Amino acid sequence: MTVYTVSTLIYGLGRSGRGVARFLARSGETAEWLDARPQPQDLALMTELGFSQGQLDRPYRQVIAAPGVPIDHPDLEQLRAQGAEVIGEAELAFRARPGLPMVGITGTAGKGSTTVLVADLLRACGLRAREGGNIDPPLLDVVDDADVVVVELSSFQLERVVQFRPAVAVITNLGTDHLDRHRTLAAYHQAKLAITARQTSDDLLILPVGLDVPTRAQVQHADPAQLRLSGGQRVLDAGTLPQGIHPANAAAALLAAEGLLRQLGQPVDLPLLRSALLRARPVKGRFETVAQCGGLRFINDSIATRTLAVQAALEQAAPPIVWLVGGRDKGAELDPLREAARGRVVQVVGFGEDGERFARQLELPYVLAGGVGGEQVMREAVRLAVETLSQQRDPRGTVLLSPIGTSFDLYRDYTERGEAFTRAALDVVEALEAAVRR
Repeated sequence: MTVYTVSTLIYGLGRSGRGVARFLARSGETAEWLDARPQPQDLALMTELGFSQGQLDRPYRQVIAAPGVPIDHPDLEQLRAQGAEVIGEAELAFRARPGLPMVGITGTAGKGSTTVLVADLLRACGLRAREGGNIDPPLLDVVDDADVVVVELSSFQLERVVQFRPAVAVITNLGTDHLDRHRTLAAYHQAKLAITARQTSDDLLILPVGLDVPTRAQVQHADPAQLRLSGGQRVLDAGTLPQGIHPANAAAALLAAEGLLRQLGQPVDLPLLRSALLRARPVKGRFETVAQCGGLRFINDSIATRTLAVQAALEQAAPPIVWLVGGRDKGAELDPLREAARGRVVQVVGFGEDGERFARQLELPYVLAGGVGGEQVMREAVRLAVETLSQQRDPRGTVLLSPIGTSFDLYRDYTERGEAFTRAALDVVEALEAAVRR
């Protein structure tokens, strides 16, 4: 009788799965893998690490499932029925490095920007902090090179935590998202709340003003109108934050960084925190100014597919705004966006699969950008936007890509969509500047 000795299966490769595989190999562990559509780089890494393809009917003890795989996928259900425990990368990191302080950050919008802000603040205070998780790089790529890790956690990742307990947790907000995956808003919110489910009174949970959730952790509320530490010391006025840094994210990041510093017995240096905030820059693709010509500004917010994120962009961008919307609809609520756009947006440019439907339902003046392929469509969208803003006596305003829809109709991902927007914006600015020189 054959005794099967490999006890770990990596289910789903891609970015997260590759991080899991590299971590296991560094730890001297062996694993097998399964993926319905492995990419060439995935196969090359598995061969390099000596990991073989697995089989569903084998008796694995542990399955580490990629966040893109639904938690109720039939294969995962079968593996559970055969005795396997299904977890994800965050749970593996927590178990494998139990002494490593972790700050966990989730929310419907703002979690990526807040993650980077917290890590920046901790680095400014002298800690070797690394960010990872739902944001690049994978969490397991950084856990062995950090005094503290700041983990961006999606609802998909939080579905597969069991013992995970961050010393400091942040919930930036709770809105509507991913109903195609979670099916109900209650299930989506329940997944998010897993970030604090194992916290105790020794831990800290940061929430936005007005939100309270079940928890045993100490709770602090972050007020975007007052960028202060927990003792009330003012750090900055919200109006002095750099362009693209949202006050709500900054307020939460300050309290999270302070909380961890205090837990570690480290000094909380207010001038260092203030200086770090003043140096902060938006994460690439998140309300990022990519070009400017006189009073015209081009903002790449390609990642914004959630109502709260798009609403924040509309509120931050300088009017008059021409708003580029499109992509593939994933169920975002449009009513709050109509209100946020009122008096600020002079035109909508619809593009891609659901661009026209978005534009019609927003009940604002609109035009449609056509073309063959994502590059051409985006160039036409930017051209139409600039044409509208250039009709003013003193051309000024914002061309805002905050698209509502996902990118998968025309682009590989939101990064590729944002890069197409950036190229189009830079080309337009170059042409405008050349015309002035003439």
